[in-house]
Amino acid sequence: MPTTPAAAARQILVLLQEVMASRNSAQAKLNKVVEIIGQSLSSEVCSIYLVREGVLELFATRGLKQEAVHVTRMAMGEGLVGLIATNVETLNLDEAAAHPDFSYRPETGEDRFHSFAGVPIVRRERAIGVLCVQHVEPRRYEEVEIEALQTVAMVLSELIANAELADDGPADARVAETGTTMLQGLQLVMGMARGHAVFHQPRIHVEHTVAEDTEAERQRVISAFAKMREQIDRMTGAAEFGTEGEHQEVLETYKMFAYDEGWIRRINEAIDSGLTAEAAIERVQQRTRMRMRQIDDPLLQDRMHDLEDMANRLLRIVSGQLGTAAQLGLRQDAILIARNLGPAELLEYDRRRLKGVILEEGSLTAHVTIVARAMGVPVLGRVRDVRHQLNEGDLILMDVAENALLIRPSADMDEAFENKLHVTQKRRAEFAAMRDLPSVTTDGQRIELMVNAGLREDAQALDLVGADGIGLFRTEFQFLVSATLPQREKQQRLYKDVLDAAGDRPVIFRTVDIGGDKALPYMQRDGDEELEDNPAMGWRALRLALDRDGLMKAQARALLEASAGKVLNIMFPMVSEPWEYEEARALVEHQRDWLQGQKKKLPIAVKYGAMLEVPALAEVLDLLLPRIDFLSIGTNDLTQFLFAADRAHPKLAERYDWLSIAILRFLDRVVRACATHQVPVGVCGEMGGRTLEAMALIGLGIRRLSITPASVGPVKAMIRAIDASALESMMREWLNDGVLDIRARLTQWAVERGVELS
Repeated sequence: MPTTPAAAARQILVLLQEVMASRNSAQAKLNKVVEIIGQSLSSEVCSIYLVREGVLELFATRGLKQEAVHVTRMAMGEGLVGLIATNVETLNLDEAAAHPDFSYRPETGEDRFHSFAGVPIVRRERAIGVLCVQHVEPRRYEEVEIEALQTVAMVLSELIANAELADDGPADARVAETGTTMLQGLQLVMGMARGHAVFHQPRIHVEHTVAEDTEAERQRVISAFAKMREQIDRMTGAAEFGTEGEHQEVLETYKMFAYDEGWIRRINEAIDSGLTAEAAIERVQQRTRMRMRQIDDPLLQDRMHDLEDMANRLLRIVSGQLGTAAQLGLRQDAILIARNLGPAELLEYDRRRLKGVILEEGSLTAHVTIVARAMGVPVLGRVRDVRHQLNEGDLILMDVAENALLIRPSADMDEAFENKLHVTQKRRAEFAAMRDLPSVTTDGQRIELMVNAGLREDAQALDLVGADGIGLFRTEFQFLVSATLPQREKQQRLYKDVLDAAGDRPVIFRTVDIGGDKALPYMQRDGDEELEDNPAMGWRALRLALDRDGLMKAQARALLEASAGKVLNIMFPMVSEPWEYEEARALVEHQRDWLQGQKKKLPIAVKYGAMLEVPALAEVLDLLLPRIDFLSIGTNDLTQFLFAADRAHPKLAERYDWLSIAILRFLDRVVRACATHQVPVGVCGEMGGRTLEAMALIGLGIRRLSITPASVGPVKAMIRAIDASALESMMREWLNDGVLDIRARLTQWAVERGVELS
């Protein structure tokens, strides 16, 4: 066997070209193919299974019993072959029978073979067959052999499609269904949208896989890379965005892939094996997709999605098929449909026409989600198989807050949606009208309404919604969207821009909350660290920052220098015991002393706060409160820790109510302790952004809420309609009496007083 994937595949392709050019029947060609592959890989068995009428059929074999050909059949998902076809993934096993999906077929005589490797034969993103090899001796096939099999599978796809041997639906088949379809997904960017379906890009189908002139194919790829880099450079130019922002940092990561030598090398190796430029790019892209399925880390998955997005762009350039929907132009209000989308791709669209985005994949931390949020475009992700459930031009209604997607709605549905959209817009106008009015209750009590932020652009929301400041600036966003650890100067520039945008309004910076489920690919784990079973309660936030204090020292310096001449409000996340707070505060103070010694300009004051997310902290508040300037309650993590319930778990997400007496009594105890020590306390979790829950918090005596910008209007309207003293009195009575249905009681109290809830 040749020692490189390219040489191994090229040796086989040379022989396959002769077979494909012959006048033999398709069956005779496949019989010859399995012989060539088996001999080249020194494998005792080589078999080809093809999808026929939805079932995998053994079509040709070397090593298994010939009488099993066209007799052995497996359903999709059945056995190892069915698993490969269903998941469109590679399997490499040293002991096939040990795999839980192994299915023994006695007619094949395969019982004496132990090792097994199989790759899907892919056509138009679907498996139309499986190519597999087996060996008597237990052993895992080497990477060089697997890559050779994957390359050969691409060539077989062309042969099989031309001979019409396997199921292969038309490329642009329309959905036969014309009735209304309702789908759900993952809420990525909130909002409502009405528009017509537009597919992001027509799929580029690679029709010719075997190259006639390897050097010519290489030059085509070099030229395509140059053109792609030019496009990316143009998109990442400052003139494209007007101002800098985190979405530009996202594009810098995106740009990194355009110049990635490893990616270029893999494509060149695929060309060396005898593939055309298009087939080589597709070959590497298939490998990326398979790797994506094996990655659990959402941030690493996002990087792989970005790489695939680049591969799609490169494939369109090299094939001359440049017409994405963005380049062709949107002619009417559009809802964009895509399997996934890169941030640069999204920014190419006309923002006046682009009303929403629907993705088959996507995640809350994906780069495209960050950019879409900055653009104000609602996004619904993880909508399974959506591209096969609608047609280009179909009317779509999407309401992300309701997790509702209506395809081809009836006239009545459309009218009802338009009415809701109109009411929503009208309510927005009403909230905008009270933007400059104070958030004061009817009995004259002032409630601070602040916003949660994480991007540079979020600071602009202060003026748009009339907020009192930023109650939680999540500094980790900058770390999450960067390809490498952000330099101190870059951090400082971000913090200064946010402070400048806020003017004389306070900004509370939360130190970086990374680790656990917010793992950063560029921060390698220590060799003795293992993957965490419960990352939310693992090595994250302040625990990680104190352990890796170099990261926190750099951030502290950046915050101190950015706040020169102003008040710096700094808050530490996930404090469990007072010593953690003290250690973090001492670290910042040490940096402050050092800067003072360097004659640097410093903040006029530094106010220190802690986040109460870990219930243990409530037991030592008498020790902590005399040492801090303010306390913020993070209700998201606190709730799941109190109930030992992951709120992301579908069966638990709605089970534990924020208005349960257990949570309210816990919060009440914290608020009273803060009042005793005269320490301001606020809430910066999702709970404060819901009108009914915000009412409950005010009833407990909380006078500062930090919420999403979209929630400021509804919550302010509620505040201006309630009597806080009367509400506090009623809440005290319910908590003392042990009332279990506080949600119902609170709702009734609001309705009786004409308080609008949303």
